[in-house]
Amino acid sequence: MTRASLDKDPKDVQSMFDHVAARYDVTNDVLSLGQDRYWRREVVRAVAAKPGQRVLDLAAGTGTSSLPFAKAGASVVSSDFSLGMLTEGRRRFPGLPFVAGDATTLPFADDSFDAVTISFGLRNVVDVEAALAEMHRVTKPGGRLVVCEFSHPTWAPFRTAYVEYLMRALPPVARRVSSAPEAYVYLAESIRAWPTQPELAAQIAAVGWTKPAWRNLSGGIVALHRATAGSASVPAAGTGGETVDPG
Repeated sequence: MTRASLDKDPKDVQSMFDHVAARYDVTNDVLSLGQDRYWRREVVRAVAAKPGQRVLDLAAGTGTSSLPFAKAGASVVSSDFSLGMLTEGRRRFPGLPFVAGDATTLPFADDSFDAVTISFGLRNVVDVEAALAEMHRVTKPGGRLVVCEFSHPTWAPFRTAYVEYLMRALPPVARRVSSAPEAYVYLAESIRAWPTQPELAAQIAAVGWTKPAWRNLSGGIVALHRATAGSASVPAAGTGGETVDPG
């Protein structure tokens, strides 16, 4: 396997996720100490899918993140550009519609969805602003964007301990539980290089999303970003605000 680097060559990223597909969900649960289940519950709450609405779940991987939207009665599309993930997802959840798609060139018509969400996938896209613009294009005016992504702890001592965990503890743990542990070295590197919460909010606003805001989860290890789709004539709002989740 060719390990992806911070230049995020799409072929390398795709190959990397193809190789981790079989044990992806289990590995994430172990490495996050079970916190990933809490983070995904918060995504479901933020999307607030209603019966009859259309939801696009990008970087859906094996489809685990899409199931709650389907159970809520929404029409959900699970999209990923890793064929390995799509194959695993179709095997596990044959009732979900899986669609191969690159976040920077989505294969959907304008104004197709009531909500678009991406969890732990935006960080792996080669052109983040192009992806955010594509998400805006396929979302109906007034529709919702929910981005869940690793971020930066706000308390300095905790941030230091977290970086030490990423760079020292995460790789050896990954070697025990992952089918492709090299991928989790990239994971640690990409988290360290990712924009801060205000910086990502500014990128979201820059492509036309309005009312960008974020909420920190687990002390800022993860940030849940939200925004609303505006029309082309509506200027983007400012960089949003923050509500720290004590959990």
